[in-house]
Amino acid sequence: MERLKILLWHVHGSYLNSLSRIEHDWYLPVKADPRDGYGGRGPTFDVPDYVHEVPAEEVKNLDLDLVIFQTPKQYFEDQYELLSPAQLRLPKIYLEHNTPKPHPTDSQHPVDDPNTLLVHVTHFNRLMWDNGRTPTTVIEHSVAIDPAARYQGHLEKGIMVINGPQKRPRIAGYDIYLQAREQVPIDVAGMMTEEFGGLGDIPYRHLHRRVAEYRFLFSPMRYTSLPLAVIEGMTIGMPVVALATTEVPTVLENGVTGFVSCDVDELVDGMRFLLANPAEARRMGERARAVALDRFSIQRFARDWNKAFERVTGKKVLNRVYNGDGVVKSYGPLTPVLEEVAA
Repeated sequence: MERLKILLWHVHGSYLNSLSRIEHDWYLPVKADPRDGYGGRGPTFDVPDYVHEVPAEEVKNLDLDLVIFQTPKQYFEDQYELLSPAQLRLPKIYLEHNTPKPHPTDSQHPVDDPNTLLVHVTHFNRLMWDNGRTPTTVIEHSVAIDPAARYQGHLEKGIMVINGPQKRPRIAGYDIYLQAREQVPIDVAGMMTEEFGGLGDIPYRHLHRRVAEYRFLFSPMRYTSLPLAVIEGMTIGMPVVALATTEVPTVLENGVTGFVSCDVDELVDGMRFLLANPAEARRMGERARAVALDRFSIQRFARDWNKAFERVTGKKVLNRVYNGDGVVKSYGPLTPVLEEVAA
C-alpha cells in the first residue's frame, strides 16, 4: 500500500486541517501573494509535518500522484501555469465545497470532464448541481479539533461562529442573527465580526474551548453546504440551533440534538428553552456528540477519501490517520472500523 504525493491548494483552512490528518505527502503551492490558495500551511492551524510548502514555480519538479482542485481558477488557469506536461496528465479530483450558484437547481457545474472525479461535501450539493458528464461522489465532512474541548455551557448565551457574515448577509443569515439577538443574548466569533461588536477571529487551536463555554451554538446560514461550525459544536457535545435548510435537517433532530426550523420565532423559543434548562441543554448536547462521532468521525472521513484516491489512481493506498499528538494510527485495508480516533 502506498503513501501518495498530492498537490492541494490552501482554500478552506478548517477543511485542510481535517484533510491533512490523512497520512499522505501533501504539497501546498506558495506565492508571495497568499490569495487564491497560495498561503501555504498558514499560522492558525497545527497541520502535520508531512504537509509541505513548495514555491509555486517549483511545483513542476514534484513527483506527484494526483492533483486536487477546489476553485474554477485552479482548474481552468492555475494548473496550466504550475504543472508540467506530464503532471497535466495526472489523475484529478475537483473538491466542490459550495452549493450551486447562481441558481439552486439549474446551475451547471463548471467542470464537465469524464476524466476528473467531482467530490461533493454533501448529498444535497450533488443532488442540486448539474454535474454534466463528470463522475461524482460524496465525502461528508469531518473536523479535527482539540479533543480536550468539551461542552461546559455555563455562559447563559448563545454563540455564532462565522466569518464576515455582514459581507454576505442573505446567505449567512446576518439579518436573522440581528433579529435573534434582540431577543436572546448571542455572541459571534469569526473574522471581521469585531466590526459589529463580535469577538473577532479566535485561532482555531483555541476556538472550541472558548465556544464550549456557551449554552448553545446558533447557525443562521440560509444557503451553504453544511456549516462546519455545526459539526464542531456537535462534536464537543453542544446543542445546536439552526435553520432547516440544505443538509442541516439530515444532521440535526428537532428537540433531540437541538432545534431546527425555518421559522425564526420557533428557533428563538428553542434558544430560550436552552437558556432556562441547562440540564436539558447538556442532554441534547450529549446526543448531538453521539451523532457527530458516528457520522463525521475522522476515520470515516479518511476511509472515504482514501477510497476516492484508489478510484482515481488505481493504487492501493495507506489508510492511516494522524491523531494530533505526533502519532499516526493505522487502519490497514479500507474496511469499516468502529474505533473512535481523537481528532
